[in-house]
Amino acid sequence: MWVKICGNTNLKDAALAAELGADAVGFIFAESKRQVTTEQVAAITPHLPAGVEKVGVFHTHNPDPIAHSAQAAGLTAVQLHGGFDEELLEHLNEILGPGVRIIQTLHWTLGDPSAALQVTEGLRRIDALDITDRVLIDSKVGEVGGGTGVAFDWTQARAVFEAAPDGLHLILAGGLKPANVAEAIESLMPWGVDVSSGVETSPRHKDPQAVADFVENARGTKKPS
Repeated sequence: MWVKICGNTNLKDAALAAELGADAVGFIFAESKRQVTTEQVAAITPHLPAGVEKVGVFHTHNPDPIAHSAQAAGLTAVQLHGGFDEELLEHLNEILGPGVRIIQTLHWTLGDPSAALQVTEGLRRIDALDITDRVLIDSKVGEVGGGTGVAFDWTQARAVFEAAPDGLHLILAGGLKPANVAEAIESLMPWGVDVSSGVETSPRHKDPQAVADFVENARGTKKPS
């Protein structure tokens, strides 16, 4: 199971996540309680293991600042959190090349009866575009997409995950924590999981035991082929 610990703001937390077995560490460049700058991340990434993915989370439709931060901060992947934008994906793919992977986020809006249909259509369009094979499905509460600590309806989402195009790797986010990550994986069988607030003592500060438990509990379940 691919595991990403997101919302890191300092070297201690990012290094701990890597040491405890996370496949990826995330840094939020978008407006957030956990927002970091390009300069801050550039001072962290050289000290992390080469095999750990360094993912920047962005909420903009302008490819230039994303590409600048990716290159200056030593990112190996960018996560697009501002909605599916085919033109943005195409431009970033041209600018970044194969050295920086792209993760596209789709939001499952809580309380929206069309959420399942919207995510399904988004998956179809991403698959047809054939630029990225990684899609993160995250909860959206009102105007807030991500970092809410609230899960969407996994039972309702099961059919969407099961019917996703074979070429896509789905990453589950939203309301995950050590106590429920195994249940979430059993329910939806995603390719990966992503957590931020669920392993914190407070925003911007990770709880070492919670990070360790999250990784262990996620890895205790079967990874889909």
